[in-house]
Amino acid sequence: MQKYSPKPKFIERMKLLLRDEDDVARFFAVAETTARKAIRVNTLKISVSELKKILEEKGWKIRQPFAAHPHIMIIDSQLLPGELGKTLEHVLGYYYIQEITSMMPLLALAPAEGEMLLDVCASPGSKTTQAASLMDNTGTIIANDISIGRISILVANLERCGVANTIVTRHAGNELAEKLEKLHFEFDKILVDAPCSGEGNIRNSPRTYLEWSEGLLKMLSRKQKKLVSSVVPLLKKDGLMIYSTCTHAPEENEIIVQFLLDQYDMEIVDVRDKLPAELVTRPGIVEWKEETFHSSMKHAIRIYHQDNDMEGFFVCGLRKI
Repeated sequence: MQKYSPKPKFIERMKLLLRDEDDVARFFAVAETTARKAIRVNTLKISVSELKKILEEKGWKIRQPFAAHPHIMIIDSQLLPGELGKTLEHVLGYYYIQEITSMMPLLALAPAEGEMLLDVCASPGSKTTQAASLMDNTGTIIANDISIGRISILVANLERCGVANTIVTRHAGNELAEKLEKLHFEFDKILVDAPCSGEGNIRNSPRTYLEWSEGLLKMLSRKQKKLVSSVVPLLKKDGLMIYSTCTHAPEENEIIVQFLLDQYDMEIVDVRDKLPAELVTRPGIVEWKEETFHSSMKHAIRIYHQDNDMEGFFVCGLRKI
């Protein structure tokens, strides 16, 4: 995998965000390491114990880092390139290859059996399949994406994992919202795992350094505001929305959440107790450069790769009031 160097402006921003020289040094040191391989057991098709036994019989070394979530597994064995995605068990949908922190938004959302859930940016399907598993294939999930190519991948993963409670749609966020409002759809839970700059995914995608710019952050922030604005009307009163990204940029995280607080009757919900106790998290920031955020922003969740040897993520729960 080709390596790229972080741009001076990116380094400057991480120093401002982390505010500790040793922490900054650890951030960039871990960014140069290889990310660990992780899978999520698809309990719609197989039990955790059954899959663990099968994989250990292959000689794989399996670690389950979270006591309350044994379906999350780390593969500590040195596998051949691509081997994890070529096994019979993967083809049969017994497990989904997924970065561990990418599983946190759904754990925070905690969809229950029988609920209505909207996954706005659903492809490739990691979180949709996770939701279906948590809901035991009951209730209804609307899984949306805008790209026909990405929709094809989403549908393939839903079929592979035996998901039966999901309707797939292809619309821009505002178009989807208009159509669902006309049909009087209301959702108990909404996941907005927004397209982002990917600063938290540097180990898996070093090109992030190459493609990164402050202009990109501003463009994405505008799109993210438009996206969240479109789906708020679809959330039931007292319903829960999770806004998440795999980036650290406040323009794509706290600034988007503050926008929701300013424009809509919403409040931040502390969802930290829904996540694994072993996971090291940090609070959302309450100020960035000249901007100050609501004091409840501390209940947003920041995850850094130097704390957990996992990828970076931002997760925030918002309730409609």
